[in-house]
Amino acid sequence: MDKVLIVDGHSAILITDWLAEIHASHQESGRNALVRELAEFQNLTDFHVVIIFDGKGNSRDKQGGNEKDPLVMFSRTNETADRVIERIAVQQSKKYDVQVASNDRMVLDSCSVSGAHVMSIKGMWDMIDKQLSILRKNKH
Repeated sequence: MDKVLIVDGHSAILITDWLAEIHASHQESGRNALVRELAEFQNLTDFHVVIIFDGKGNSRDKQGGNEKDPLVMFSRTNETADRVIERIAVQQSKKYDVQVASNDRMVLDSCSVSGAHVMSIKGMWDMIDKQLSILRKNKH
Protein backbone atom coordinates (compact mmCIF):
# COMPACT_ATOMS: atom_id res chain seq x y z
CA MET A 1 0.00 0.00 0.00
CA ASP A 2 1.30 3.43 -0.91
CA LYS A 3 2.21 5.76 1.92
CA VAL A 4 1.10 9.39 2.06
CA LEU A 5 2.55 11.94 4.47
CA ILE A 6 0.34 15.02 4.87
CA VAL A 7 2.16 17.93 6.52
CA ASP A 8 0.73 21.06 8.11
CA GLY A 9 3.22 23.39 6.40
CA HIS A 10 3.05 26.39 8.71
CA SER A 11 3.24 24.22 11.83
CA ALA A 12 6.33 22.52 10.41
CA ILE A 13 8.01 25.83 9.65
CA LEU A 14 7.16 27.56 12.91
CA ILE A 15 8.17 24.66 15.18
CA THR A 16 11.44 23.86 13.36
CA ASP A 17 14.11 26.33 14.46
CA TRP A 18 16.14 26.54 11.25
CA LEU A 19 13.00 26.85 9.10
CA ALA A 20 11.48 29.46 11.43
CA GLU A 21 14.67 31.50 11.14
CA ILE A 22 14.53 31.45 7.32
CA HIS A 23 10.78 32.15 7.35
CA ALA A 24 11.22 35.17 9.65
CA SER A 25 13.38 36.92 7.08
CA HIS A 26 11.47 35.75 3.98
CA GLN A 27 8.29 33.68 4.18
CA GLU A 28 8.52 32.17 0.71
CA SER A 29 12.11 31.07 1.37
CA GLY A 30 10.95 29.28 4.52
CA ARG A 31 8.24 27.46 2.56
CA ASN A 32 10.70 26.55 -0.20
CA ALA A 33 13.21 25.18 2.31
CA LEU A 34 10.53 22.93 3.83
CA VAL A 35 9.47 21.73 0.38
CA ARG A 36 13.10 20.96 -0.58
CA GLU A 37 13.66 19.01 2.63
CA LEU A 38 10.50 16.95 2.19
CA ALA A 39 11.21 16.44 -1.54
CA GLU A 40 14.49 14.76 -0.60
CA PHE A 41 12.60 12.50 1.82
CA GLN A 42 10.01 11.66 -0.84
CA ASN A 43 12.71 10.88 -3.41
CA LEU A 44 14.48 8.46 -1.08
CA THR A 45 11.45 6.64 0.34
CA ASP A 46 8.12 5.19 -0.76
CA PHE A 47 6.20 8.14 0.74
CA HIS A 48 4.19 10.60 -1.33
CA VAL A 49 4.33 13.95 0.48
CA VAL A 50 1.52 16.53 0.55
CA ILE A 51 2.23 19.89 2.20
CA ILE A 52 -0.72 22.16 3.02
CA PHE A 53 -0.42 25.89 3.72
CA ASP A 54 -3.02 28.51 4.56
CA GLY A 55 -3.52 30.41 1.34
CA LYS A 56 -4.87 33.61 -0.01
CA GLY A 57 -7.28 33.88 -2.87
CA ASN A 58 -10.44 32.33 -4.20
CA SER A 59 -8.86 29.27 -5.77
CA ARG A 60 -6.86 26.50 -4.20
CA ASP A 61 -3.35 26.75 -5.60
CA LYS A 62 -1.40 23.55 -6.22
CA GLN A 63 2.11 22.83 -7.39
CA GLY A 64 4.30 19.76 -7.69
CA GLY A 65 2.70 16.43 -6.97
CA ASN A 66 4.93 14.33 -9.16
CA GLU A 67 7.52 11.68 -8.36
CA LYS A 68 10.22 14.26 -7.59
CA ASP A 69 8.24 17.05 -5.96
CA PRO A 70 5.75 16.91 -3.10
CA LEU A 71 2.25 18.16 -3.79
CA VAL A 72 2.04 21.66 -2.29
CA MET A 73 -1.44 23.09 -1.72
CA PHE A 74 -2.68 26.44 -0.45
CA SER A 75 -6.17 26.65 1.01
CA ARG A 76 -8.78 29.04 -0.34
CA THR A 77 -9.55 32.31 1.43
CA ASN A 78 -12.68 30.94 3.08
CA GLU A 79 -11.10 27.71 4.35
CA THR A 80 -8.19 26.83 6.59
CA ALA A 81 -5.27 24.54 5.89
CA ASP A 82 -6.59 22.45 8.79
CA ARG A 83 -9.84 21.74 6.90
CA VAL A 84 -7.93 20.80 3.74
CA ILE A 85 -5.70 18.45 5.76
CA GLU A 86 -8.71 16.80 7.38
CA ARG A 87 -10.54 16.42 4.06
CA ILE A 88 -7.55 14.86 2.30
CA ALA A 89 -6.89 12.53 5.25
CA VAL A 90 -10.50 11.29 5.19
CA GLN A 91 -10.47 10.74 1.42
CA GLN A 92 -7.04 9.13 1.15
CA SER A 93 -7.18 6.94 4.28
CA LYS A 94 -9.62 4.68 2.44
CA LYS A 95 -6.97 3.81 -0.17
CA TYR A 96 -3.56 4.58 1.32
CA ASP A 97 -1.49 4.39 4.48
CA VAL A 98 -1.91 8.04 5.49
CA GLN A 99 0.23 9.79 8.10
CA VAL A 100 -0.57 13.33 9.19
CA ALA A 101 1.97 15.65 10.83
CA SER A 102 0.69 18.72 12.67
CA ASN A 103 0.92 20.38 16.05
CA ASP A 104 -2.80 21.12 16.08
CA ARG A 105 -4.44 18.59 18.43
CA MET A 106 -7.90 19.04 16.88
CA VAL A 107 -6.53 18.27 13.40
CA LEU A 108 -4.72 15.20 14.69
CA ASP A 109 -7.80 13.93 16.54
CA SER A 110 -10.02 14.44 13.50
CA CYS A 111 -7.56 12.72 11.16
CA SER A 112 -7.04 9.84 13.57
CA VAL A 113 -10.77 9.12 13.61
CA SER A 114 -10.66 8.84 9.80
CA GLY A 115 -8.03 6.11 10.02
CA ALA A 116 -4.89 8.17 9.47
CA HIS A 117 -1.81 7.74 11.64
CA VAL A 118 -0.98 11.02 13.34
CA MET A 119 2.14 12.59 14.76
CA SER A 120 3.52 15.89 15.95
CA ILE A 121 5.92 17.84 13.76
CA LYS A 122 8.76 16.70 16.03
CA GLY A 123 7.53 13.13 15.55
CA MET A 124 7.62 13.67 11.78
CA TRP A 125 11.24 14.87 11.85
CA ASP A 126 12.15 11.90 14.08
CA MET A 127 10.44 9.52 11.63
CA ILE A 128 12.23 11.14 8.67
CA ASP A 129 15.61 10.90 10.44
CA LYS A 130 14.96 7.24 11.26
CA GLN A 131 13.91 6.38 7.68
CA LEU A 132 16.93 8.16 6.18
CA SER A 133 19.27 6.54 8.70
CA ILE A 134 18.00 3.09 7.72
CA LEU A 135 18.50 3.90 4.05
CA ARG A 136 22.05 5.10 4.66
CA LYS A 137 22.91 1.96 6.61
CA ASN A 138 21.54 -0.24 3.83
CA LYS A 139 23.73 1.54 1.25
CA HIS A 140 26.93 0.58 3.12
